[in-house]
Amino acid sequence: MVTLLHLDIEVTCLKDSVSITWRISADLVPHAARFFLGNCKPSDFDVLPSGEGELVFRYRLAECKFKRQTKGKHLIFDNELTFRPQQRGNPAAFVHPIQCVTKRSDSWVPQFLNPGAGTSEARGGLLFHMALLNAELTGISQNNLVPLGSFMPIWASVDQESHQPLLLLMEECIAAATPKLFADSQVYPLISNKGCLEESKRGNAVFLPRYHSSSLILYLQADGFGLGQEVYIHCKLVAWDPDHLDKTKKACYYSKENERWELLDSPDKSSICSCCASNCKSRQRRHADTESEGLSSTSVIGPLFIVDQSDPRAQETKTGSISTALYK
Repeated sequence: MVTLLHLDIEVTCLKDSVSITWRISADLVPHAARFFLGNCKPSDFDVLPSGEGELVFRYRLAECKFKRQTKGKHLIFDNELTFRPQQRGNPAAFVHPIQCVTKRSDSWVPQFLNPGAGTSEARGGLLFHMALLNAELTGISQNNLVPLGSFMPIWASVDQESHQPLLLLMEECIAAATPKLFADSQVYPLISNKGCLEESKRGNAVFLPRYHSSSLILYLQADGFGLGQEVYIHCKLVAWDPDHLDKTKKACYYSKENERWELLDSPDKSSICSCCASNCKSRQRRHADTESEGLSSTSVIGPLFIVDQSDPRAQETKTGSISTALYK
């Protein structure tokens, strides 16, 4: 029986590659070909004077089935070192996790942010988008089942085209059981009071750091609303001048760590978020300038199904594609 006598693993993460050195005991040397990084075999192997072996894995992070996810300003790459003495299909005898974290380039954006992604609406020369992203934040979700307690990344964007730089804001967002709202519709407020993310105070929700000013991701935990029924997310999107934020044009969230409302785009100006605790009154229209109110689009994504995976009945939930409706 083969035993692991050493667990000497050194990992060096570079910008777009990784170098791993794994020293193994002498009795494992004849089995060197059964060690893997993901689906990659060692790129180099040496037998040391002591009889021990030294496996080296030098690969790019785009190889060996690394799993990539984006969190804020960082890219996280996960993989596993494994020892598989038995034939393919059998479980590994040994598994060791590998993770590399690199800083995301300021110029990098996911492919789904390219023009034409998702559904959209032209309004006043602008093109608005809204969609549910997958869990890795690498593309638009193809699944409308959302496990209870997991996070729903809701992405919104406006194409600037030839316009001056614009700031995309979510002025109002609610969850409802229908794609259209009526006077007696039951709704669950998510964002209200002209850009205050209410769910960040009573639950777990946050605005993720922006890739650029014209897009925004609402990172919302599926908890407290809509369990076992269809859910539609309704949002009013506003394109605004990034140099003129005020109490009615803002993206504010509640920081439980600092116990206060904070402004996503300019934390030093978080005082404009103080009205989130009361009422953010409408601004005065300035000298009949119709552009001062910005251009807006009301968007709806759904149906989504929030399911409790511990409940066997969750498997009976009807699935389908996610549709998006946009209204003026």
